[in-house]
Amino acid sequence: MATLHSDSRPIIGRGPSVLARTIVLGALSIGIMALDHRQNYLEVARSFLSTVVYPLQAVVDLPFQGVDGLRNYLAGRERLRRENADMQAKLRVANLQLQRFAALAEENRQLRAVREASAGIATKTAIAEIMRIDLDPGRHRVLLNKGASDDLYKGQAVLDADGIFGQVTRVGKFASEAILITDAETATPIRVNRTGLRSIAVGTGDFNKLSLPFITGDADIKPGDLLVTSGLGGIFPPGYPVAQVTVVKRDAAATFAVVEAKPLAHMDHARELLLVWFEPPPTMDIDAAGQKIRSDKKPLPGKPRT
Repeated sequence: MATLHSDSRPIIGRGPSVLARTIVLGALSIGIMALDHRQNYLEVARSFLSTVVYPLQAVVDLPFQGVDGLRNYLAGRERLRRENADMQAKLRVANLQLQRFAALAEENRQLRAVREASAGIATKTAIAEIMRIDLDPGRHRVLLNKGASDDLYKGQAVLDADGIFGQVTRVGKFASEAILITDAETATPIRVNRTGLRSIAVGTGDFNKLSLPFITGDADIKPGDLLVTSGLGGIFPPGYPVAQVTVVKRDAAATFAVVEAKPLAHMDHARELLLVWFEPPPTMDIDAAGQKIRSDKKPLPGKPRT
């Protein structure tokens, strides 16, 4: 009995075998490539396809470009930050050096000024630096880095480049204490340079003010007058600038006028001071015949003048 075989594949959908299709497509591809290689027939097609596909390629590549751009931005920002920090550090060092150079220049100027202030007058001078100031607002005293080993003596005059600063009150081996003319416990013999009027300038505890409490109401003194040392008292030689009159108030009912003056020395910010051994004026002795003779005996350095 004959058996019929059934095939479930549709008869209409059947075509050439896979091998046949592969051979046909391979031959077609080879032919197209040969023609394209010789005649460039597919150049237009490739250009068209490239134009059509480019937006898709750009969209696909966009995240990678964004990541690369962000990485470069952050790297550049970090580099700029480091360079900025380095430049700021170098600028700070340069500013510090410039300030030091300026300080040295100012210090040199002050040293030259205090030297010139005593040129031709003092027999001996020495520059002293302020090591410490008294923290009590009413006590204007400073500690100097010179002492008995440098021939300092109690009562020695202390100046700066512009005028009288004070005098030495205590002397140690390597350091000494000086009291300023603005201290409330000091009094400096002065005279008015314009008229020759003599008086006393008393410290007030204010770096910028001296008081002249013994000027009578009819005395010839006015703001702007220069006050210089009178030479009385044996501490300061005559003629050294002390202060300038700033206030003169007269009251008909009062015996004394209110007179104030501003010190010429830099009381509140001086750093270097001048210690001076002044040459005393010549004295006159009497010889055996009763005639006056000049005696030019000079005190030894480190000994106060009598």
